[in-house]
Amino acid sequence: MDSIVPSHASVRPIRLAIGGLIALAAAMGIGRFIYTPILPPMADGLSLTKGEAGLIASANFLGYLAGALAASSRSLPGTPRSWLLWALAVSALTTGAMGLAGGMSQFLFLRFAGGVASALVLVFASALILERLSASGRGALSAVHFSGVGFGIAVSALIPWEVTATGGSWRLIWYGGGLLSLVAVCAVAALVPSLKTEQDPAVGVAARAQRSRIWPLVAAYALFGFGYVVTATFIVAIVRGSPEIERFEQFVWLLVGLAAIPSVAAWTMLGRRYGVIQAFAIACVVEAIGVVSSVVWISTPGVLIAAAFLGGTFMGITALGLMAARALSGNQPRRVLATMTAAFGLGQIIGPLVAGYGFDLTGSFLVPSLIAAAALCLAAALSALALRR
Repeated sequence: MDSIVPSHASVRPIRLAIGGLIALAAAMGIGRFIYTPILPPMADGLSLTKGEAGLIASANFLGYLAGALAASSRSLPGTPRSWLLWALAVSALTTGAMGLAGGMSQFLFLRFAGGVASALVLVFASALILERLSASGRGALSAVHFSGVGFGIAVSALIPWEVTATGGSWRLIWYGGGLLSLVAVCAVAALVPSLKTEQDPAVGVAARAQRSRIWPLVAAYALFGFGYVVTATFIVAIVRGSPEIERFEQFVWLLVGLAAIPSVAAWTMLGRRYGVIQAFAIACVVEAIGVVSSVVWISTPGVLIAAAFLGGTFMGITALGLMAARALSGNQPRRVLATMTAAFGLGQIIGPLVAGYGFDLTGSFLVPSLIAAAALCLAAALSALALRR
């Protein structure tokens, strides 16, 4: 039987990259981010305050943190591929079940579980796919893998568009996202086969010489998680609450996804030319401009710039951060990737709470967004510290 199981060399790299793309599209683009376009009709239907909406978002990010910490364990049974597929299935089921939930406790539980699943998918898919691409000499295809989030966000924008056009409720949007994600599980299982020697990249001890450079990068990644998530969670709500631009409510999230698709390739190209950490810092500053634009320039150009800058940077920053961490991780990539993901998750937990309750107190997203932009600028400065070390 072993003779028919493919090896690294026999599995086509583009097939692996597309498998990673689909995995991230389902668990991240849909599983995590479909909440953003659903939030306005869901909040109206349930009379949610901005603070309650932020609490639901933070439950998902708390789960994301828990999943990242779990992924860092050395004692997990099974193979990375089995964890990837099971996590994808849980992400799909919890997404669809949100349409059945009827109370805050159920929403919090489902979004928490979905967050755990999405972190496991990101860590195991990235460790597994990037390892196999690197072994085959096609590491540049990592951009295809990470572009899955942008594709998923675009799909998560089109589902509400279609459902609301036909008079469907916000619950039907959750069902649609869950169904598409279940299809993705089957696709990933076919595209990312088991290998003859299925190794867990977590085995080993990290190179000590790199640790002093990793920790400033981890802190920068946490600040990035806080800085991007305020706009990523509430940009559709910001547009809906502004009469002069509310007609862009359905389009703005689609623009975020479309801008995200080529962003990883663009930023990694800059990273190869000028250095990954330098590109990370520049992207953080560009994103900060978009965050400020979303609340200071309330107009058609302002919201389009905000959406394009958000979509055009946040997955690029995510990929650059993970690539930099992997390069500094020695022979322990999964644990370092999980540490980065956990830091990112911690920032994400705080962001929606600050934004939601900040809005309830001040009646505006201005102050939370300015704090988020400052966090992104600080992330750029910390990444420069990692570079100097």
